[in-house]
Amino acid sequence: MTRLFQAMIAAFLLALAGPATAALPVGAQAPDFWTEGSVGGRPFRLHLAEQLRRGPLVLYFYPRAFTEGCTLEARAFSEAMDDFRRLGVNVVGVSADDAATLRRFSVEACRSAFPVATATSAMIDAYDVRLRAGSPMSNRTSFLIAPNGRILAVHSAGEWQGHVPAMLAAARDWRGRQRRR
Repeated sequence: MTRLFQAMIAAFLLALAGPATAALPVGAQAPDFWTEGSVGGRPFRLHLAEQLRRGPLVLYFYPRAFTEGCTLEARAFSEAMDDFRRLGVNVVGVSADDAATLRRFSVEACRSAFPVATATSAMIDAYDVRLRAGSPMSNRTSFLIAPNGRILAVHSAGEWQGHVPAMLAAARDWRGRQRRR
């Protein structure tokens, strides 16, 4: 067997396996963090606790800006922002990309609709979303976090298509429970 063929088989098997499920279960306390990010190309500091004062938050980890799946996922979130806003939910995307890349990504892929920020190695570990051992990147995992910091929903899947619908459904469910109180 050639090395190229072996590498192709390994890549295929890895793709089938997909990312590991996030270890932070529903009900867990979301780890607080500070990081740098951009919205509409403008830099800002992001603090989870401050974000949660404004209401629930979708915190979605993605592997790398400007790759096909991550770009399509960012566009899907940007197209759904009116729905998230009606539900009182904010969205922040995070990846291990550098500040310059995120500035461009916040405009070009996110269409200035929501912020993106740097997922530090400590954040990736705290949320248990490392793509694989030794990789600086996160896998593709979305969390809906309540204002009290508790995880309301988790969607961890390598394919980008299910993340927006899963987070919208969880946000609608949360909003419905809040209205019934």
